[in-house]
Amino acid sequence: MQVVTERLEVATKGSGDFKDLTVELEKILKKSKLDQGVLVVFAVGSTCGLTTFEFEPGLIEDMRLAYERLFSSQVHYHHDETWGDANGFSHLRAAFQGQSLVIPFEKGKLSLGTWQQVVLAEFDTRPRQRQIVVTLIGQT
Repeated sequence: MQVVTERLEVATKGSGDFKDLTVELEKILKKSKLDQGVLVVFAVGSTCGLTTFEFEPGLIEDMRLAYERLFSSQVHYHHDETWGDANGFSHLRAAFQGQSLVIPFEKGKLSLGTWQQVVLAEFDTRPRQRQIVVTLIGQT
């Protein structure tokens, strides 16, 4: 059993920005030369999240609208009183979405569906430079 850890840096534009990480994760897997195991991907930060969905413009907009309906950016949150940064909604979205995913891989390929991509969701109110930790646990 081998463990390989890599990091990605991803620049985001602020709340509502979504980044497809799938190609970068596939490159990391290929570089590792591991055949089967699991890939753990973790977004460092309390105002972003990770998920999977079909990364296409219509669904990206649907996701933006869904997050806004669930945790409106126009509502007052108690967190905003603590720091005065008006990003309470960002923390709630991230807490409910989660910051990690575990993806199995077989024969050196991620076990994703045809239309399934790994997506970083930015919820913070400003552009950010995100750190993504990728850990592979597997064997050749």
